[in-house]
Amino acid sequence: MTGIIVLVAILAVVGVILLLPAVLRRLTERKLAQLERAKATIARHEARLAEEERAKNTIHPEDHGLLLGKDLLMDDEPGPEEEAVLAAAKAGDWRPAAAHLTADPSPDVRWRRQRALAELAAEDDTWLRAWRAEHPKDPTAALVHLEGLVCLAWRIRTGAAASQVTREQFEGFHRVLREAEEYAAEAVALAPGDPNPWVTQIGIAMGLGWSHERFGELWAELTERDPHHWAAHAGALQYWCEKWRGSHELMHAFIDGAIASAPAGSLLAPIKLEAYSEQFSRDGESLVAWERPEVGAALDAALADLAAADPDHPRIRYARGWLAYALTRAERHTEALEQFRALGQYIPQPFTTRRDPRQFFIDVRIDAVRGAVAAAGRDA
Repeated sequence: MTGIIVLVAILAVVGVILLLPAVLRRLTERKLAQLERAKATIARHEARLAEEERAKNTIHPEDHGLLLGKDLLMDDEPGPEEEAVLAAAKAGDWRPAAAHLTADPSPDVRWRRQRALAELAAEDDTWLRAWRAEHPKDPTAALVHLEGLVCLAWRIRTGAAASQVTREQFEGFHRVLREAEEYAAEAVALAPGDPNPWVTQIGIAMGLGWSHERFGELWAELTERDPHHWAAHAGALQYWCEKWRGSHELMHAFIDGAIASAPAGSLLAPIKLEAYSEQFSRDGESLVAWERPEVGAALDAALADLAAADPDHPRIRYARGWLAYALTRAERHTEALEQFRALGQYIPQPFTTRRDPRQFFIDVRIDAVRGAVAAAGRDA
């Protein structure tokens, strides 16, 4: 009898041992499920608190001469004319694109128009290949081809930090840029007086790491054809910034020299604000950096440049966007509110570079309105 009892006890112990992993696994699964439910509860609570805080942080835009958030448009979205051109190209008809790109003689306007078509060519170049086949020596088609290659290369790389880009992506990026580098000579030869084939090469220079000397040679060719080309200066600022091929000092020296030599109303002065943004972001500076005296001087110069500019200048919303943002950060709220009003329905840079451009635009605009209202109260 004692033996049977011992055997039963042994079997019970063995059973417990055999069942223990399953029991522990089930307990672990239960604990994990409880943890996930707790996380979900916390996330809902945080979302509710954020929504409540956002509800407090609001204004009535119409009371301040502003549009409602739902009525705002991204400045980089194509307008009706450009939509029609892109739709025709997608359908295989390149002729509206050719007419659109040659309708305005301004190099900067042509460059801006070609950019959207080049992005389309990076996705599907069927229409562009048909254009090139029918008119192989057309300089406009050749330039779109060149820009399309540059756009394709940067799509392969993506906008991620270098540490997040795979070796395969880098290899593809460099391969396509080298192809564009070789092809640029043809684009230049077909339009020897046009600065835009040289402007397009700025993206190649950044990606392939051209030396400062070689970039200087490109810049000399470009500015000989158009000394104040807006897109060229915006692109070169990126080449000279610290995250690419330069430094804070080189970047500021470049844009300061460009502004000093440009005529009033060129709208190169607001690019200085982008330079400060690059610097502050790179150095992890707090928002109070925008209140420094040197930034104040840059803001004043940008405002003067804007006042002298043609109201139809193609980069005027860029200028107003950077002024609205930087004036708010500098706590010059009343001046910032003027720029937000002048922007009307458009959300331009620097807001369009954020993950949620509309909400970021609205949040900064609220800061400007509240600061302007407070200033008016103090002055009353």
